Amino acid sequence: MLTFSTMVFLLTAAVPIFAVMGICSLVLLHQQGTDFIAVPQNVFEALDSFALLAVPFYVLAGNLMKAGGISRRLIALATALVGWLRGGMGAASVLTCMFFSTMSGSSSATTAAVAGTMVPAMENKGYPKPTGAALVAVGGELGAIIPPSLPMVIYGLVANVSIGSLFIAGILPGLFIGLSLVVAVCVYARVKDFDHVERVPFGTWLRNLVRATADSLLALMMPVIILGGIYTGVFTATEASVVAVVYGFVVGVLIYKEVRLREFVQIFCESAVMTGMVMLIVGFAALFGFALTINQLPQYFGHLIAEVASGPVMFLLMVNVLLFVVGTFMEALATILILAPILGPIAASYGIDPIHFGMIFIVNVAIGMVTPPVAINLNIASQVTGVSMDAMTRPLLVFLFVLIVDTLIITFVPALSLALL
Repeated sequence: MLTFSTMVFLLTAAVPIFAVMGICSLVLLHQQGTDFIAVPQNVFEALDSFALLAVPFYVLAGNLMKAGGISRRLIALATALVGWLRGGMGAASVLTCMFFSTMSGSSSATTAAVAGTMVPAMENKGYPKPTGAALVAVGGELGAIIPPSLPMVIYGLVANVSIGSLFIAGILPGLFIGLSLVVAVCVYARVKDFDHVERVPFGTWLRNLVRATADSLLALMMPVIILGGIYTGVFTATEASVVAVVYGFVVGVLIYKEVRLREFVQIFCESAVMTGMVMLIVGFAALFGFALTINQLPQYFGHLIAEVASGPVMFLLMVNVLLFVVGTFMEALATILILAPILGPIAASYGIDPIHFGMIFIVNVAIGMVTPPVAINLNIASQVTGVSMDAMTRPLLVFLFVLIVDTLIITFVPALSLALL
């Protein structure tokens, strides 16, 4: 009870999540009389992992792509593809998020890269600014679902499942969620009567699309190379992160020539800061998991779920509700590191495929990125666009409903996650 009270107080006081987990761990260890030498031991052991090397490289690859003119080309492609539709600018925003997700590995990076350009473009088409900001924040969550994905790397590490298989499993759910958001924003624009467009002759549309595709072809090749290499066994998911950095460097610096040497200092600094934040969360979440384990809380939690859940359907419904609630006040990576080791074995006991359960978990924590009060994507969209989180809440509800329906479909249609494996 003391630990729970401490956590609630610290979260309410807006203490960073890694510090919250560290302080709560100390409370739990003190209650058990455990020597505090366990603190550096567990943090170091958690970070001493080959798979975690993927984190800094995917972060660096995403920043290289963002600085190398990739975002602008992908926006032009998405606009050429669907800009002629009623609601096409909103649809183009979602498609841009989908394209950028295939190379950023990060939900927050996707939101930051797209919001600055697409929200003003949507505003010019008649979208209220809060609606545009909310849509980009929601579309940005695809950065956690469409491979390569940092949350998938962390989940595969802590749940002991293949990261490459998770990457492949994320393709269809990511496309499904993205296309459902495209349909939703087109319907929303028609109902609210904005984003009027003039019909474009087919020949003009085709020429614009071919031009935009040719201009962005090298950017679109990156996910093909990464996923193709993993799928064929040429390299592992961790090695693929290094390939992504090399490819990002070659495209952005040597071919597009939009990254100048003086910009590398900023790119490396931003990548180092983001990597440091991720590693702090990973290290202290592992410590928190250790503290929970020696207090036998995971075992108690597992028995409680087993008693309440009468079968796999009830269990999955409970997991969805639990992760939705937890996602409102806990950061995605922390949620994965704390709950995946607890819920994964229980899911296996019900005969649920570990890759399918991993996708259910990832999709749920991605929703947590847009559910207040934590809502990292909303915070980023707010900082980039100047729209308050409160103003984004109302339009967010429409898209959040779509995400919840999508999550239930992914949960109870395993083929959507497993068809490509």
